[in-house]
Amino acid sequence: MTSARNQSSAHGEIRLSVLGILEHRDVVLRAVSAACKLVTSEFKSPNWQEFQAHVVSAVSEAFNNLVIHGYQGRRDGRVELMIRPGPGQIQIELRDWGKGFDPNDVPIPELESLPESGLGLFIMQSFMGMKYRRGRPNLLTLSKKLGQATA
Repeated sequence: MTSARNQSSAHGEIRLSVLGILEHRDVVLRAVSAACKLVTSEFKSPNWQEFQAHVVSAVSEAFNNLVIHGYQGRRDGRVELMIRPGPGQIQIELRDWGKGFDPNDVPIPELESLPESGLGLFIMQSFMGMKYRRGRPNLLTLSKKLGQATA
């Protein structure tokens, strides 16, 4: 596992490289949670805890999905994260070299039936702005502004 902090951007950039295994999820989520504390604002937002919870939940779902579906049980896949906290916002990029997918092919869950699985993409899109590019590497970009309404 390696980590580096790049001081070239105004608010810092946090990079993290981990194995794409569920045992490393906590390391990723702790880094993301700590990065949320670096998101600054001119005013003290009463929604900061909700902001942090949404960001951590969305990244947790993204990491779970890429481990379970992208790497499908392999233990040698890498995940590279780039976390960019800034004034009133955060952007997180996750890169992986596993099996990609088309988000448009994922069915919208039937929430009335309280499904036990299939909610990951829905949660990510509900809590944060999401962009996905399939390729080598696959690139998932999640972004959120402090005070931004959720779906």
